[in-house]
Amino acid sequence: MSIAVIKEHIEITPGICGGKPRIAGHRIRVQDIVVWHEQMGMSPDEILYHYPSITLSDIYAALAYYHDRRDEIRSAIEADAEFASKLKAQTPSLLQQKLKNRQHG
Repeated sequence: MSIAVIKEHIEITPGICGGKPRIAGHRIRVQDIVVWHEQMGMSPDEILYHYPSITLSDIYAALAYYHDRRDEIRSAIEADAEFASKLKAQTPSLLQQKLKNRQHG
């Protein structure tokens, strides 16, 4: 008898976190763990320190899930970054606007 351990840690639920894989029972997506680990250089222990409501097993399961589906998760990260960039370009910074008004005022 085999037990699918990763299912204890990773879940996908339509309507929660955009249907993206996440830590079971949390709104922390697999791609969040990947960004913190690969792009921000955080170790699994550091991630746990900042997010004590999850377990070290959850973090390693997220990383294993990522390595099994690397292209899918990287595409999701890139799509989110592109969306954020477009949103930022369309939405003026209130701080930048205030600073600009001070310079001209």
